[in-house]
Amino acid sequence: MPMMPGKTALLELLKQEGVRMMFGNPGTTELPLMDALAAEHELRYVLALQEAPAMGMADGYAQASGQCAVINLHAAPGLGNALGMLYDAQKANSPILVTAGQHEQRFNFTEPLLMGDLPTIARPFVKWSDEVRRLEDLPRAIHRAVKTALAPPMGPVFLSLPGDILTDSADIDLGSPSRVATGIRGDISAIGQAASVIARAKSPVIVAGDCVPQGNALAELVAFAEAVGAPVYDECMASRAMFPSSHPLYRGALVRLPEAIRGVLDQHDLLVSIGADIFTLSLPGDVESMPEGYPVVHLDTDPWQLGKNYPETVSILGDPKATLPELTAALIQARSAVESETAVKRLAHAKAEGVSSLHKLNALADAMAERHPIHPLALMQTIGRRLPDDAVVIDETISSGTGLRRFLKSDDAQSFYGLRGGGIGWGLPAAIGVKLALPNRPVVALIGDGSAMYTIQGLWTAARENLRMVFIIINNYSYRILKQRTNAMKGLAAQTDNYVAMDLDRPRVDFVSVARGLGLTAHKATTLSDLGDLLEAALEHDGPTLIDVEVDRSWKPV
Repeated sequence: MPMMPGKTALLELLKQEGVRMMFGNPGTTELPLMDALAAEHELRYVLALQEAPAMGMADGYAQASGQCAVINLHAAPGLGNALGMLYDAQKANSPILVTAGQHEQRFNFTEPLLMGDLPTIARPFVKWSDEVRRLEDLPRAIHRAVKTALAPPMGPVFLSLPGDILTDSADIDLGSPSRVATGIRGDISAIGQAASVIARAKSPVIVAGDCVPQGNALAELVAFAEAVGAPVYDECMASRAMFPSSHPLYRGALVRLPEAIRGVLDQHDLLVSIGADIFTLSLPGDVESMPEGYPVVHLDTDPWQLGKNYPETVSILGDPKATLPELTAALIQARSAVESETAVKRLAHAKAEGVSSLHKLNALADAMAERHPIHPLALMQTIGRRLPDDAVVIDETISSGTGLRRFLKSDDAQSFYGLRGGGIGWGLPAAIGVKLALPNRPVVALIGDGSAMYTIQGLWTAARENLRMVFIIINNYSYRILKQRTNAMKGLAAQTDNYVAMDLDRPRVDFVSVARGLGLTAHKATTLSDLGDLLEAALEHDGPTLIDVEVDRSWKPV
């Protein structure tokens, strides 16, 4: 084996693993890597101006591409800057290899500037965390990391790379990648038990989670839902399109409050979870989300989620794409003739309810179409009507996105990406990562004004890469979600209408000027007609466009 510098070996190992894009913001400990990239022609480095947007870009790219994304951070402060977005990536099960430059090992005992215990800092947010201490171990470390990131349940991993690992040379056996097959078939006896429980249910409801789109199992879920004859909800914090939005069984996402979830479950007698967490909440409530003794059938790729918060009647560890067809067939076989007839009637009723509820939502949005400032519900409806069928939407509307998924033409697994972890600032850079992964699809990011300011410098990367995409700022000049949550406390703020540190209007951020200063085309829309015309023009523009839309500032939801 020829002598090879560590920096060259690292790039060769990443290319072995199928990596063609790296995100980051370099510093001194990354200089050997940047030097190696100077002669590299297959691997593209995407520069962000700070580590948080770099992490969001890697997350969006990982989710949209289905591949392991790679990001390189700078020592302890760089890793620290990225942790909020790494938390979101963890919650979304995004396969990402996070690396950070460390000082040379011979130097570290002196506690040099920017040094920290990087694997320990990262460990709570990743599946596996370690530091490479010998150049000869670099191939094993990279292959183990990528294999682990992509194995179900997927998620980020971390490696600390000391400077001497990259600058030293050695006889290195690069090895080869390994992959864990993901099509886990559920236990056959558990499938039979689940089929019997579902067959006896009079009014079942389905909640779907991220592992459905991650495994490209939307078609299998549609077939199962139609066989069950049940409405389908997204889990409370949905990061993907779990079910075709055009299907009349689709009901949108569960509201992440116990009273709201309980209100849905009280209308049914069985919960069937297909990869959904039960339940991610925003606030505690006066009631339990789950009625006592409520029957639950749960299929998931993550054993941690099975029976995590509530007892389950049947828990199945398995991949939805591999397991749902067997469960659907077992259900059909388990039913009596009367149960089959009941299921057919139930399906027709559930579809009719879906059509009716969407009609009512559209009528409500139509009634708000002439309001000024623009009402968020009417805005979501207009966006849904003006987007092309193949559009990809990244959603960080926070408090303004009511009805969005039902208005969208969002029927495939790559058509929608939402904020899964709740750490705001994710959407703007994630949209850039999604566009890099899906260059031939129109990408539109819907971002609240408060969220946008967390990672606004990400716009510069969109301009640098000349990405044809659209950022729509949903601007209410406030942290409206905090006003809503504060008002729910029924305390002093609700009595006085005085919400401390929740308004962003003194001064108002001039997003158009900020975006133009970072290299984008930018406009302000004051009417729905203006917004629609600007959106259609932006989708044809050769480069990124930002549209600032002022919306109703009221904290009251629809």
